Amino acid sequence: MEMHQVRYFLATVSELNFTKAAEKCNVTQPSLTRAIKQLEDELGGDLFRRGRPQAQLTELGQRMYPHLKQCYESALEARSLASAIKSGEIGTLKLALSDTINLKLLTSHLAELDRLFNRLEMKLLRGTAPEIVKLLKSGEAELAIAADLGEGWERLDRWPLFSEEFGLMFSAKHRFAARSAIDPDDLRQERWLRRTYCELAEKAATLIRSHSPDVDHGHELTSEWHLIALIESDLGVALAPRSSCPGTLKQAPVKGVELRRTVYLYGVAGRQRTAVASTIVKMLRAADWSRYIN
Repeated sequence: MEMHQVRYFLATVSELNFTKAAEKCNVTQPSLTRAIKQLEDELGGDLFRRGRPQAQLTELGQRMYPHLKQCYESALEARSLASAIKSGEIGTLKLALSDTINLKLLTSHLAELDRLFNRLEMKLLRGTAPEIVKLLKSGEAELAIAADLGEGWERLDRWPLFSEEFGLMFSAKHRFAARSAIDPDDLRQERWLRRTYCELAEKAATLIRSHSPDVDHGHELTSEWHLIALIESDLGVALAPRSSCPGTLKQAPVKGVELRRTVYLYGVAGRQRTAVASTIVKMLRAADWSRYIN
């Protein structure tokens, strides 16, 4: 089945006249008639009753009409989409973010990308470090932003964006609210919120455990949103990176507890990137991340 055959069929349905349909399609009547006959042979029966002054759809033609119409319209949409992608008018960004990455880090860059590509479509994915690697391997994500993903896959390209320290995050109503630094001895009375989804979760727990044995009896969380909601309600404290702390909360370093992470932009080595992905790589690598650097 050829698309021009379907187009001729739809034109004939619209005009119910082979001569007028041929004029509409800018072809000769014999050419149009021959193409429809080939379509009928393929479908196994007549689509029209050839009468005068009008042609009429047969039962087969009536049943085939909605399917052939949908087929033709889908083909036109696919062709239009391919043309738009090729010309850069439309683009898709498939970006994976670690569960520990605050989307607000990227909103200004995504807004700029949206201005550059008139019909930008974004697919934002979330996951732990192993899940991020899996998304990159499968092609579900073209780029990713996360802390260290380890050495499990040698095809990862990575570019450091910024490095930041961890600090104690707590409510603005907390007893630590006026302090510029926290004494480790004061941590023994605190209820800990454990960020088990963090790439540095075990390292953070080990550091805190040396000062506050109760860290193992706190609340275990699997979402940064849950963490922020609980801290805002003054239901605990957490050791978290600077970029994770929203304006509604407070954060201060813990004396003697030093923990840092580097946030990277990841891609897949040797895999061709779309125009959208190439653009945001350049934007993020050239961005000023100093506000998150301690």
